Amino acid sequence: MNKPYASADALPTVIPVFPLPGALLLPRGQMPLNIFEPRYLSMIDDAFKSHRVIGMVQPDAERILDKHGLYATGCAGRITSFSETGDGRYLVTLTGIARYTIIEEMTVMTPYRQCRVDFSGFMQDFDSAAGEGDVDREGLLRTLRNFADAHGLSVDWSGIDDAPNDALVNALSMMSPFGPREKQALLEASDLKTRADVLIAIAEIELARDAGETRSLQ
Repeated sequence: MNKPYASADALPTVIPVFPLPGALLLPRGQMPLNIFEPRYLSMIDDAFKSHRVIGMVQPDAERILDKHGLYATGCAGRITSFSETGDGRYLVTLTGIARYTIIEEMTVMTPYRQCRVDFSGFMQDFDSAAGEGDVDREGLLRTLRNFADAHGLSVDWSGIDDAPNDALVNALSMMSPFGPREKQALLEASDLKTRADVLIAIAEIELARDAGETRSLQ
C-alpha cells in the first residue's frame, strides 16, 4: 500500500461494511471484488471521497434474527486497485489492514450499512512479523500437499516455498475452499500460529471426511 498503517489511530472508527458470505480478508492479503449492485457502487464512490477503507464481514446465518445478522469480527481493507468495466461495474482490490470488532451498527441514510468498530483487540495485525517464527511451516505444507493431491488441485509450489510465513498462512486461508464457519474460525484465530494450526485442522478434517466417504462407497 502507498499508505501503510502503523496503528489503529490512523483508521476511522465508523466504516462502511460489505457483508459477503465465504469472503475472508486478512491483514496484508488482497481480495479482488466485482462490484455491480447500486448500493455497493455508491459505497465505493463514497470511500474514495474519504478514507478508502471498507470493512469485509460475513453474514451470520445462524443468528439471522440477531439485530445485525453479522459476525462480530471482520477485517478492514483499503482500496488499492480500481478500474471501471464500461458496463456499470467496478473491479476493486482490497488490501487487508487489520481485524475489528463491531461495536454497533449506525443509523445512516446511505444505501449501504455502516458500523462503529474497534481495532484494539487486534493490535498484532499491524506487525507483519508477529508470530512468524512460531508457525509449523512443515506441517502446514505437508497437509496442503495432501489436500491438493486428494482434490486434484494445481499448486505453484515454487511460489509457496519462497513465501514468508505471514503471507503463506494468510494467503492459504483466504484461498481455501472451506465454508463460512471455517473461514470465520480462520479470521478469528488469535495469532498467526493459531491460524496455521486451525488451517491444518480444518484440512485434516476434510481429508478424513473424504477418506470416510471413499471407504463407504467400496
